[in-house]
Amino acid sequence: MKDIKLIATDMDGTLLNSKGELSDTFYPIFDQLKSRGLYFAAASGRQYYNLRKRFEPIQDDVIFVAENGSYVVFQDQELYVQSLDNLTTRELIQVARQIPNAYPILCGKKKAYVENTEDAFWAQFTKYFERYELVDDLLKIDDDSCLKVSLCDLAGSATNSYPHFKPWETSLQVKVSAGIWLDISHKLANKGQALSVLQKTYGVSIDETMVFGDYLNDLEMMHQAYYSYAMENAHEHVKKAARFRAKTNDENGVLEILNDVLKAQSGNIHE
Repeated sequence: MKDIKLIATDMDGTLLNSKGELSDTFYPIFDQLKSRGLYFAAASGRQYYNLRKRFEPIQDDVIFVAENGSYVVFQDQELYVQSLDNLTTRELIQVARQIPNAYPILCGKKKAYVENTEDAFWAQFTKYFERYELVDDLLKIDDDSCLKVSLCDLAGSATNSYPHFKPWETSLQVKVSAGIWLDISHKLANKGQALSVLQKTYGVSIDETMVFGDYLNDLEMMHQAYYSYAMENAHEHVKKAARFRAKTNDENGVLEILNDVLKAQSGNIHE
């Protein structure tokens, strides 16, 4: 661990506890990682603006891998953008509209767009999106880049909406990213690809990279780092893909491992 240079962690179910909270002990640990010259990336299916707000006190020091890796930003500089073409976006929305209990979201670079404010959906939607607009017709959005199409599937994404999009897996990323969420993005838009961009940008090898995740949208990231950690609460596929295991998100498993990194690098402080 003494050679770690880049750390990337998923948010929900990983760095955040089951209430969606960030531990108070995170910031002192982050300050020490920064003092040792390590790069820290928040890699999430969440919107970029939502992530920025979450890390507001240190937003200029965090690399944001947003929208499942389709949008990567550091210090207001776009490092990677992989959007869907307009035709594909419209086709996905048309399919999504036919699925009962599923609510499509067009995740744009400027903001997210929705057509519905049903209470149960809205309560979930506003947890993860900071900038958004209610519109009459998602098919008429033509002045923004679509980073991904998300479905909030209140009937369960794995069994309700995923089968409708499974045939698209050969040409797109189709990810069950949580119990009620399905994300569809460009084939080259995933957290592993985003991590590869960061490694090339900052001259970091796979052996110098550490990642943490819990769900299926973290799988590619597990293959892009030697120090790959699945949370104890992770999906079984993620556990199989990871080399190591961390305690659950409610036991601050990520922070425990980050403390181990600090101990290993105790003599490597940059003034």
